[in-house]
Amino acid sequence: MTRRTALVAAAELLVWWVVLALLWLVFISTVDTLERIVGASAAAIGALVARAGRRAAGPR
Repeated sequence: MTRRTALVAAAELLVWWVVLALLWLVFISTVDTLERIVGASAAAIGALVARAGRRAAGPR
């Protein structure tokens, strides 16, 4: 993996994480520390799965 592809992968994961974390915050009613931790963790897992799914469905 070159430096450029690593940066693109990191940027894609960051964008997915931000979108999913914001979506999590929209759907919950109470924002406390535990909810933020759970939301950030769930968004990180979702970002990894979304990137893997996009790569699997992309051109070969």
